[in-house]
Amino acid sequence: MPNLTRFEVTRLISARALQISLGAPALVKAHKGDVPLDIARLEFEKRVIPLAVLREFPDGHVEKIDVN
Repeated sequence: MPNLTRFEVTRLISARALQISLGAPALVKAHKGDVPLDIARLEFEKRVIPLAVLREFPDGHVEKIDVN
C-alpha cells in the first residue's frame, strides 16, 4: 500500500468516526467509554476501516487506494 498523507489519514478517520456516531457497527471490539473517534483510530491501525482513498492527478489519472 502506498504511503498515505496525514491529510488522507485524518479524512479517513474522521469520516469513519462520523459513520460510527450515526450508528454504523464497529469492526473492532470497543472498550466501554470509547468515543467514535477512538474506535475509528483503532480500526485504521488494524487496517479494517472500510474506506478507500481516491487520488486524482492533473493528467486525469485516478488512483484508488484501499486501506484494508
